[in-house]
Amino acid sequence: MSNSIHTGGLNNTPSGDRVHIGIFGRRNAGKSSVINAMTGQSLSIVSDVKGTTTDPVQKAMELLPLGPVVMIDTPGIDDEGELGSLRVQKSYQVLNKTDIAVLVIDGMAGFSEEDASLERKCKEKKIPYIAVANKLDEIREKDGEPPAMHTAAGEPIFWVSSSTGENIAVLKEKITALVPEQKPEYPIVSDLLKPGDFVVLVVPIDKAAPKGRLILPQQQTIRDILEAGAISVVTQDDRVAETISSLKKGKSPRLVITDSQAFARVSRDTPKEMELTSFSILFARHKGNLEELIRGVKALDALQDEDTVLISEGCTHHRQCGDIGTVKLPTWVSKYTGKKLRFAYTSGTEFPVDLSPYSMVIHCGGCMLNEREMKYRIQCAADQGVPIANYGLVIAQTQGILKRSLEPFPQVSALLE
Repeated sequence: MSNSIHTGGLNNTPSGDRVHIGIFGRRNAGKSSVINAMTGQSLSIVSDVKGTTTDPVQKAMELLPLGPVVMIDTPGIDDEGELGSLRVQKSYQVLNKTDIAVLVIDGMAGFSEEDASLERKCKEKKIPYIAVANKLDEIREKDGEPPAMHTAAGEPIFWVSSSTGENIAVLKEKITALVPEQKPEYPIVSDLLKPGDFVVLVVPIDKAAPKGRLILPQQQTIRDILEAGAISVVTQDDRVAETISSLKKGKSPRLVITDSQAFARVSRDTPKEMELTSFSILFARHKGNLEELIRGVKALDALQDEDTVLISEGCTHHRQCGDIGTVKLPTWVSKYTGKKLRFAYTSGTEFPVDLSPYSMVIHCGGCMLNEREMKYRIQCAADQGVPIANYGLVIAQTQGILKRSLEPFPQVSALLE
């Protein structure tokens, strides 16, 4: 195994918490070859035929000296025809979740207008990037030492050879230097706790629950509680009253965190003096924009007959009977509003660029998305004037407990006034 890559234990760091490195460029510039050279593995198919990569391909791995990353290989940005234009669109969509962009330029062809367009997009989206000219070995064979090259914005272009590996190690160091140092504005929950606090986590075990394990946001919340030196107690939704009663004999819980689907029952069983929120609301603050999502939930009261509501999930999973996104949420929203609404659904990487057909967007907590993509989706809705809220906030509103669910966050609960 190469000393630059480790693929064992990939589940140690969730995909949404890894640095996402997008590799972009024209067809046959050598994007896939650069990825393979960086990782020391054949992660992407390499061919002299233009357009070999037809869809974005991503792989979670450990890339030294950077650490846990997701590498994303993309189709050529100069693809042609109707199908080609769709591939180009897919490549540009990858920018929405890219933390660092590597612009691979064909060293034999030079910096093109397509490369310049991509550079402008990176600057618009404030994505750190490095421009790399591939095929250094071919240039040397033909012309000797390579010429100094710059992008349209005047940035220096760094020469590498994916064939010989020359300058690849330096490229990885340059990418590492581009990683933003800032952490999420808010942790999941640790800033709300003190060492020794008890936190009750309510985890329903139903048909939709994965067998033999907790789902990702539950795992991450438990870890963050441990980071705070606090104590987590995990129980099912039908054991909340019993659990709290047992704990109150010693030390009362500081906070109760529930799966949003169980909000109504858990609220009834949790004493009023105890703060209550949900995993989904915590992740709205951690990865998204809680203030914007709170403003968005008010749109429920403005929905009219025949309005279309988009329900969007950041992951793809097998739909179960009683699925929250396609069954429970539409039922709760329709009952709350009393309107005959239409519902549309997206999942995974699919998120509409044009949100004008929708009167409201309801998004999941985004545990499988990185912070950049979650904030892009929220901003995309805000820029188009389409209200956006998330599952937890909407469910709390439909159950009449939104104000209570926001009590742990006094700085934003005033938005409900």
